[in-house]
Amino acid sequence: MTGGRGHGGGHGRGLLPGRVQFAAHLAGALTPARPPAAAATGAGREGWAPLPRRAVRARPSGRGLPGRAKWALRAASLLVPLAAWLVIGGAQLVEETFLPSPAAVWAAFTEMLADGRLVSDTLASLGRVGAGFGLAVLISVPLGFVMGMSAAGQALFEPGVGLLRYMPASAFIPLLIIWLGLGEASKVAILVIGVVFFNTLMTADVVRKVPGELRQAAATLGATSGEIVRKVVWPHALPGILDAMRVNAAAAWNLVVVAELVAAESGLGYRIVRAQRFLQTDTIFAVLVVIGLIGLCIDVLLRVLRDRVGRWSA
Repeated sequence: MTGGRGHGGGHGRGLLPGRVQFAAHLAGALTPARPPAAAATGAGREGWAPLPRRAVRARPSGRGLPGRAKWALRAASLLVPLAAWLVIGGAQLVEETFLPSPAAVWAAFTEMLADGRLVSDTLASLGRVGAGFGLAVLISVPLGFVMGMSAAGQALFEPGVGLLRYMPASAFIPLLIIWLGLGEASKVAILVIGVVFFNTLMTADVVRKVPGELRQAAATLGATSGEIVRKVVWPHALPGILDAMRVNAAAAWNLVVVAELVAAESGLGYRIVRAQRFLQTDTIFAVLVVIGLIGLCIDVLLRVLRDRVGRWSA
């Protein structure tokens, strides 16, 4: 401990002359020249003109918006496009085949709901997205954690993961059909490929951003390496990991249509492709709305979970 203080003190003394020069230069730049009268009479600092003060304006943080204003803006973001859709559909400015009216979309929705197609297709897509996204998370979170915690892990895995993430998942469809056949395995594999590499790199970035001071403080208090990972790194990184999952859950839903092109007989993506063959754009719009609502619910759930497990990070 004595040696450390001596070394730090010597280092500080070595930098002291430079700091004194910088302070003197700064003081000379900021201090106004003394009036001639004061210089002649030898008046003290009380005769100097005061330094001008600049008003500091508080920057808007974006979080100070009143609750009513937030809800009004959120409602407007949904109601304004819906109103425009109603006007365009009601005035028949666009042909029904290209842009169905909200009434036609609602009729298609209720028809699919009544005959059970919507429920069965939704459950099929939820199962595929749940399996593919869940498997991708099980692979990417531990791998990203290793890459974020270890320089060796980053050097070993990051080049390959960084290369594979630029390959579109749809390009693997022919290979997956050859390897896994036309069953559910190939559909789930497309979702895994489309999510796992992005989630891995995002998790690694979150883990790397854990402040080193927290680890050092825990080690100083006697924590082992395992305890630092469990009680410091993991809790600090968990909200960011959930945010990465929230972003990549949307990617999984984007890929479900592609996955269900592979000899599917059910699913929301399958229903969209089937409706496209018969120019049933009202059905396509209805299914798209359902996908959007499901994705919104998943996003809200993950956001609530993030806020609950990481209240300190808000």
